[in-house]
Amino acid sequence: MAIIEISNASRIFGFGDAATIALDDVAINIEKGEFLAIMGPSGSGKTTLMNTIGLLDRPTHGTYKLEGRDVAKMRVNRRAKMRRDNIGFVFQSFNLLPRVSIIENVSLPLLYKGMGQTKRLKRAAAVLEQVGLSEREYFYPHQLSGGELQRAAIARALVNNPSIIIADEPTGNLDSESTRVVMELLGEVHKMGNTILMVTHNPILTRYASRIIYMRDGSIVYDEASAVGELPGRVERALQAVRSSREEERLAGVSDYIRAIPQNKTPARKSQRIKKQTTRTRKKRS
Repeated sequence: MAIIEISNASRIFGFGDAATIALDDVAINIEKGEFLAIMGPSGSGKTTLMNTIGLLDRPTHGTYKLEGRDVAKMRVNRRAKMRRDNIGFVFQSFNLLPRVSIIENVSLPLLYKGMGQTKRLKRAAAVLEQVGLSEREYFYPHQLSGGELQRAAIARALVNNPSIIIADEPTGNLDSESTRVVMELLGEVHKMGNTILMVTHNPILTRYASRIIYMRDGSIVYDEASAVGELPGRVERALQAVRSSREEERLAGVSDYIRAIPQNKTPARKSQRIKKQTTRTRKKRS
């Protein structure tokens, strides 16, 4: 069953000669429980597509159905309620409130839902335990590492039990070890039945996804299903081509270096031999 259905969606900013087409006639269906990775160069429309799916923006043309409801033309208040109840966001820069403790940051979405403080904190504590931060509940954001901050952000996204998680470059500010921890955590969230949409520039991270789409100039140029734990075929071929190109460049550089060494050193050796011969000749004459 498709949880997201987008048909012939376009998003245009500006007017006339100054108009910019951010989405160009995009059509995509996303099934419940999929882990979708979205790749593409800067300016390809990834963020606009995520904002549209996340109900932060609406298409200029086309239709968008979320769980069977036409949300493209829904009123602002109803869109906000749909977003609150169905979608959790994970941002590259964490977006945690700096003067509020981690448990209060995580419980914030429940405040907008009208839940009492005791229930909010209890639910937030349970989710923080799920992401391995039960001992950091009353720390402040500046006291946590980057990986811990992102895990707290994931907990905040999960606290409302959303059906969809939108992660925009969730590992962009993390080191390799924290990246693995965060991606394994998202993998566990996916196994729980959540639908995850992740924007990334790192092709290696597509191994966690069950499907990958690549965008360029506001359009989806290819769409490929993949087994979780394996790199999609196109990504694997692209990485092999990059590795081959780098190896050829390295070997070419070594060859150039080897060729250059004799040219630089031979004249020096000749001059040394000439000096030795001249010295010997002078000794014999004397």
